[in-house]
Amino acid sequence: MSDPLNLKKHIREVKDFPIEGINFRDITSLIENPEAFQTACNELIEASKNFKASVIASIESRGFIFAGSISFELGLPFVLARKPGKLPNETFKKDFDLEYGSTSIEIQKNTTFNSSDRVVIVDDLVATGGTAIACAELLTENFKIKKSNILILGVIDLPKLGGSDLIVKEGYNIQTLVSY
Repeated sequence: MSDPLNLKKHIREVKDFPIEGINFRDITSLIENPEAFQTACNELIEASKNFKASVIASIESRGFIFAGSISFELGLPFVLARKPGKLPNETFKKDFDLEYGSTSIEIQKNTTFNSSDRVVIVDDLVATGGTAIACAELLTENFKIKKSNILILGVIDLPKLGGSDLIVKEGYNIQTLVSY
């Protein structure tokens, strides 16, 4: 599969994690390698710049690792999308399914967006697309961000699980660095 930046060799596969039958893609080996981490961050920064992002949003928790560098480098606001009960203010909440269960994601209601904002949602991996779409729907439903103004940006894509196709079908933009 696709690996134009030669990052795949820095991503470990952990079998049967977090449950039996799941082959987990572990990005800790990528972020432990300064050259690979810089390459990934630089590419994500460039993609955000090309999208003309005005806000960076990120999904807990591994997405934060990459989103922080993008937000810092581009001088853009950084919005957290977190698991329930992790944010201190009143939140908007969206339930969704994962490939191995279901959960929810929240964004604080006091977060400031303009309906014209161009938002890049950063996560480490796109599998079934549930997490990314839930985050995007929080933005479209509660902050009136247009679907065309949202880019879902990930390090890893698992296209066999259908998430990237579903994201496109739902009307959002997507870009990833490595495809398995």
